[in-house]
Amino acid sequence: MNARSFNLIVGEALADISLDPDGCKRPKGRQRTTTWLGDEPGFGIRQYPGDHAVYFVQARMGGRNRTVTIGRTAVLTRHQAAKVARLVLAHARVGDDSATKRARVRGAPMYADFLDEFWAKWAGRWSLETQRNNAGTRRCYLNGSFPGLGIDEIDEAHVTAWFARLNDETTPGAANMALGLLNLILNKAIAWGYRYDQSNPCTSIRRNKRRKCERFLSVPELQRLGIVLAQERQSSDLVRSLAAIATTILLLTGCRRGEILGLQWDDIKGRRIKLRHGKTGPRTVWLGEEARAVIDTIPRRRGVDWLFWNADEGAPIRSFAGHWYVMQEMAGLSRVRLHDLRHTFASHAAMNRETLPMIGKLLGHRILQTTARYTHLDDGHVFDAAEQVGAEIARMNGIVP
Repeated sequence: MNARSFNLIVGEALADISLDPDGCKRPKGRQRTTTWLGDEPGFGIRQYPGDHAVYFVQARMGGRNRTVTIGRTAVLTRHQAAKVARLVLAHARVGDDSATKRARVRGAPMYADFLDEFWAKWAGRWSLETQRNNAGTRRCYLNGSFPGLGIDEIDEAHVTAWFARLNDETTPGAANMALGLLNLILNKAIAWGYRYDQSNPCTSIRRNKRRKCERFLSVPELQRLGIVLAQERQSSDLVRSLAAIATTILLLTGCRRGEILGLQWDDIKGRRIKLRHGKTGPRTVWLGEEARAVIDTIPRRRGVDWLFWNADEGAPIRSFAGHWYVMQEMAGLSRVRLHDLRHTFASHAAMNRETLPMIGKLLGHRILQTTARYTHLDDGHVFDAAEQVGAEIARMNGIVP
């Protein structure tokens, strides 16, 4: 809020107690003394030449002290002035300095320029795979999407029309990904001072329905897969062995495939992995004893920083989809994606009564709703829960079978 806004508040408050705001204006003259009163912080009296005095209040906003004159002591009682001061301070505590904010937003760049700024500042936080995916989304759906608009001018109507056009041109999943990326971009525009708070129009856009995928491995399936992984980790074919090791670490940590394949030895810090390029930015992955022991079986090569290294090609391993397909067949599994191992980790954590915040922390999620999509329970656990709850209610109500 600026001085004019505060003066409007004061004028309305004086009018509410039947006083003329113009008659309460401070007299002309040089300031002589200031006396602070104890009714409210920042509330006091200023004495001017000629025995004229006014009540005033100071409020700190946007790093600046703003002084607001309430009215003359000859017109207002101390109680009335304190009441107005209390109102001004309340607005100062919950409001923002609109003058400072307007000056900040006036300097907002055009959408295309901000897209470049965002990419320069933020893309380095993503994993290499996420960088590639988002670069493709930008090239196909974001570049040139809001011509002639500043980043602060994009509103709900613009985003709605853009999203509708995307749904006509591409798949629902691709449109959702583009909307998610635009949402992040506009959130950063708010955080960096180019848009007003809570002004992201993407929050009101309904995304396309997702295909629900509740595939996770049951205990028997995990047991069969565990036997195959132990066998494959001992393979004399190094790439085949490394594929089994990577799969085992995915199961034991809940990490994404790209996060594990992108690991370098400097990222391993005792019982922790310091991910430099996670999907949502840098984060820490905690390793259990079993996961750390599996990592210790990976052979190290002189001058090679990567954990998963293909010596024949002289490059890091970026994919082992073929090996995973073979391991599925050997374990008698069907239609299991590598990403379903992440679902498996989260689901078994839930069945072991870990809380959603804890599971989200383990998976590197920032939003609990995202974690909830990963946590599924098998029928046995649901049945046990229903039986336990029903038995407890029956006990409390004296119900006897």
